[in-house]
Amino acid sequence: MPASHLARRTVLAGAGLLVPGLALAAPRYDAVLWRGEGRNPYGAPGYRSLSKAVAAAPANGARPFRILVTRGVWDEQVVIDKPFIHLVGEDRRASVISHLAASGLTAPDGKRWGTFRTPTLFVRAPDFAATRLTIQNAFDGLAEMTKPGGLHSHDGAGPQAVALMLDKGSDRARLSEVDILSYQDTLFPDAGSSLFERCLVTGSYDFIFGAGRALFDQCEIRSLVRPVDPVEGYIVAPSTPIDQPVGFVFHQCRLTKSGATKPGSVYLGRPWRPSSAFPDGRYGDPRYVGMSAFIDCWMDDHIAPEGWTEMWYTGKDGNPRTMLQPEEARFSQFRPRGPGVGPFKRGRWLSSREAKALVAAARL
Repeated sequence: MPASHLARRTVLAGAGLLVPGLALAAPRYDAVLWRGEGRNPYGAPGYRSLSKAVAAAPANGARPFRILVTRGVWDEQVVIDKPFIHLVGEDRRASVISHLAASGLTAPDGKRWGTFRTPTLFVRAPDFAATRLTIQNAFDGLAEMTKPGGLHSHDGAGPQAVALMLDKGSDRARLSEVDILSYQDTLFPDAGSSLFERCLVTGSYDFIFGAGRALFDQCEIRSLVRPVDPVEGYIVAPSTPIDQPVGFVFHQCRLTKSGATKPGSVYLGRPWRPSSAFPDGRYGDPRYVGMSAFIDCWMDDHIAPEGWTEMWYTGKDGNPRTMLQPEEARFSQFRPRGPGVGPFKRGRWLSSREAKALVAAARL
């Protein structure tokens, strides 16, 4: 075979392209999501659901188990409970892992879902990776909140609908060119470390929240309109443990908005203090002091000039509306640009040296 033909076959195989007339080997996958009849063209076992593909992976794998997510909507709730599961999408926007669940809706067991049971994808094992696909919670939060008698966030069983949760057991998760879509409480990096590169995250209220360590590098963070509330949104609600120096760090990201989102209506974030049980009662745990920083980010005009704001928690005296101020948390920014840049007096301004060190500390 001429060297030029061999080189061409090598390039095409690496890109995952199947070209009629060329007998090339597809890139190696361990499993393929496949609804077609007969053998799939990728030379790997085919499965009709992601859960079944994950079940086929070794329990304690020491190398990546690569699952090709082919084009289509794969409607299921999935738990990743094995290490080194790597999801590779055939098409970033057409390879979709989807499920519909919201806190206030009734689950199959007859109980309300509650926020922590809603994720489309739970990751509970280390070294998870995903690239070029979409993870979404299909619950239509805007439609629900704008209809008479719809679910509202102040109800306690409202429109919270998580797309992705990095749960206990997750660590070193890496997502690249992934769209993570929902309306409220979209992304829940609650454990371990994670890296999001060139991803899109959409939502309105507290749509990136939790206690984990996460670096968002060159991502788009898109705020969605929320016409039913006076405040249209909060991007982050970190619950970072006080002994953990890094929470959510956004580096060279773009903070964008849907068209109808009002100027100055979205805060960078507010500090979430979850409750824990103590000998003298259950109340907001002082060990959680949220940390987040926006470094070298472009911001559209929807960002509130104060930057950061307060958030309620249950006080030791039982008052459910005790307020945790942003000055009591660890919120900061460095060199923002764009029409949404304000004085951000409620967050700390970092020096160049501090910003560089913080990005380095957030990396995997």
